Amino acid sequence: MLKGSCLCGGVAYRADGPIHHASHCYCTMCQKQHGAAAGSYANVRADGFVVERGQELVVEYASSEHGRRGFCRVCGSTLTWRSTQSPDTIAVTLGTLEPPYDGPVERELYSETKPAWLPVRET
Repeated sequence: MLKGSCLCGGVAYRADGPIHHASHCYCTMCQKQHGAAAGSYANVRADGFVVERGQELVVEYASSEHGRRGFCRVCGSTLTWRSTQSPDTIAVTLGTLEPPYDGPVERELYSETKPAWLPVRET
């Protein structure tokens, strides 16, 4: 089971079941929403996702025809991303997980818009 919360602590959630995959999304919408090089997410089953505290603080923004971004209206923490085309899955932001996510990130999405200022990972 995964657990997470927003910056102010007003929203807490849990996600039952396994992570389908984790990803870094470099699309320009994720960059603008996160204020960072990417949005980092773990996909889980939507029927296992529960807001345990602060449901009234969660706001969704329709960032595209099918994309919905959930965030805390108090502190602005990005919490989720979901597609109306894939209602069985919801993506939770890796940075909100407690304890911190330590699994692999299997996918990089929209790498063509990956910022040039992002350092190259040395092996």
